Amino acid sequence: FYVVNELQGTYQGMMIAIPPHLWQGFAGMPVVELADFLQVLAAKVKLKRFLKAPPQKKKKKKKKPSPKYDPKHPHVSTAKLLSGD
Repeated sequence: FYVVNELQGTYQGMMIAIPPHLWQGFAGMPVVELADFLQVLAAKVKLKRFLKAPPQKKKKKKKKPSPKYDPKHPHVSTAKLLSGD
């Protein structure tokens, strides 16, 4: 997420700061050459600069009461009754 967010912001800034005629060199570049150029640029990216998603606290699960026969809710599975949970 953080890398995508950074790229979107950088892209928008580049579109404002760099005139369209300077991008024409990339438009006419062969696909293989462009891919090689992008790989060289990608190798220079410092990935540690980008944050990882912050760890989420685990929610505590509520313990369900053990199943008992209740006239309001008459069905309880046999497996639950036998397990004693």
